[in-house]
Amino acid sequence: MSATTTSVKHEEKSGLLATIAGNARQYGIVGALIVIVAVFEVLTGGVLLKPNSFVSLIQQNAYVIILAIGMVMVIIATHIDLSVGSLVAFIGGVCALLMERGGVNWMLAIVISLIVGLIVGVWQGFWVAIIGIPGFITTLAGMLIFRGLATVIVGESVPITSNAFRGIARDYLPNILGFWGPFDGLTIVVGILCIVVFAVLQFRKRAKVAKVGLVPEPKSLTIAKVVIAAVVIAFVTYLLASSGNSDQGGIPIMLVIVAVLVLVYNFILTKTVFGRHVYAVGGNRKAAILSGINTKRVDFCLFIHMGFLSAVAAVCMLSRLASATAQAGMEFEMDAIAACFIGGTAVTGGIGTIPGAVIGALVMGVINQGLSIMGVDTAICYLLSLWILCPSGRRADLLELGETNSIRFTQLPICN
Repeated sequence: MSATTTSVKHEEKSGLLATIAGNARQYGIVGALIVIVAVFEVLTGGVLLKPNSFVSLIQQNAYVIILAIGMVMVIIATHIDLSVGSLVAFIGGVCALLMERGGVNWMLAIVISLIVGLIVGVWQGFWVAIIGIPGFITTLAGMLIFRGLATVIVGESVPITSNAFRGIARDYLPNILGFWGPFDGLTIVVGILCIVVFAVLQFRKRAKVAKVGLVPEPKSLTIAKVVIAAVVIAFVTYLLASSGNSDQGGIPIMLVIVAVLVLVYNFILTKTVFGRHVYAVGGNRKAAILSGINTKRVDFCLFIHMGFLSAVAAVCMLSRLASATAQAGMEFEMDAIAACFIGGTAVTGGIGTIPGAVIGALVMGVINQGLSIMGVDTAICYLLSLWILCPSGRRADLLELGETNSIRFTQLPICN
């Protein structure tokens, strides 16, 4: 009896280690985010995770997450989109001009902006999928074209006067359940529901795997994931519930937009035929063609989705800045691409997840906000972020780039 028990425990331990080793990339990304948050929480003297600072982190990095959602699908299919930053500026300019010069209602202006994004996606998808021009070349041309169009139509700037439109970036969900002491009631209810739903989904997933005759992950690992997730969700709920001011607080509207997009597109990528086709095309395009997959349609649809998400990011950014400028969206494509690669997306395509890209965007956001709180210069923030995140083999290039811009990494204590 004792020998049998020992054997079972040994098998469970081996299965646990094998499961962790098989998912080392995903767990490593999450672990890196936790470590980075902890480090900057200490370095900033506890400012980083104050409630309003946390909300600011979400609002400032919403555009990166939105663009990374589309970019990860494009990269999985072995393409790239360099035009998203310029497209954000162009569509933001169109939306601002519709409201301020054309007198269009702000909601109708948003709808028109989304349609413009879809049209641009159709345009770029046509050249990539139908004509066969590589996505890099097509979107590089798009980057120049839309930046030029933004400069022409916007001029210096177009201020936004609509408080309702500006509220997209700065307001919270209505406080329909009132305040429970110092906390927003709706946020607490939503946080509890998130914990329950996550736990149910994890155990249902494990039971489904066992039901079809496959070996599920060890129960101890499932319980550990649920407990860790519950602690994280509870802490985030606390930060959100205690954020805001005397008039409003809780869940920012921007967070709702991001959460809906993440859930919808993660479902599309993991639970639909189109999503499976994206992975198949990225894994082996020739094999996908031989399997009967219409790769041209997949590529075409990907750029339509990217255009739509760029339009959403443009609306969110315009609401936050309260002014359209031709320089808006500079380097946004680099932020989105970096978020994807940090989140585990393969450069060669075929591998990547939307949750991973979201975590990658949060890693970049935490680093940037932490360095900003510490008073580090913006240029140094940008280069230091690359220094921390790039493989050691590429750091020599960053050193050369830094010297060109009169920035010496070795002068920073964190680099010594």
